[in-house]
Amino acid sequence: MKLDIRTDFIKFPRAVSVLAADEAAPVTPYDRAVLAHDERHLRRRAIETARSDKVLVDLPEPVALNDGDRLVLEDGRQIEIIAAEEPLYDIRALSPVHLTELAWHIGNRHLAAAIEAERILILRDHVIKAMLEGLGATVSDVSEPFKPVRGAYSGHGGHGHAHAEAHAHSHAEAHSHVHGESHSQSHSHDHD
Repeated sequence: MKLDIRTDFIKFPRAVSVLAADEAAPVTPYDRAVLAHDERHLRRRAIETARSDKVLVDLPEPVALNDGDRLVLEDGRQIEIIAAEEPLYDIRALSPVHLTELAWHIGNRHLAAAIEAERILILRDHVIKAMLEGLGATVSDVSEPFKPVRGAYSGHGGHGHAHAEAHAHSHAEAHSHVHGESHSQSHSHDHD
């Protein structure tokens, strides 16, 4: 959903701050917003809630919202953020050391990844799947919320603008290199 921030700014309630999931008071949220991992990176844009209400997120700096975090509206109401299910690869290794090696290869390509004790989750990409299987991994299709590890430059999970831009360019270059192509895949973060 793309709305004109200049004209819609007046029409919709504004979310002006964030409460981390572990900081949220026992207040029942008035609504929820189900967002994919890249939609949870935001600063100033309109989102739609589960009730189809429009809310203008107008934060002082970019943030990466986690599952369970809350946006706080000017009037004090809260919107709970729910991580959307996404098409992912569930990557399993032969041993803990092998899992670490697979994580290194994924990180070397600047791919967003959720790293757990027994597996790694990444967004589906058939070329990366073939590479991982070639390295001995077992790769399965799953659909579940994607909660990638936040980078070293994240505060509450928010990318600084310069870091996110560098990440987008690095990913595009890495993607082109991995695919042996001269074009880059779209990889967007919402900053302003």
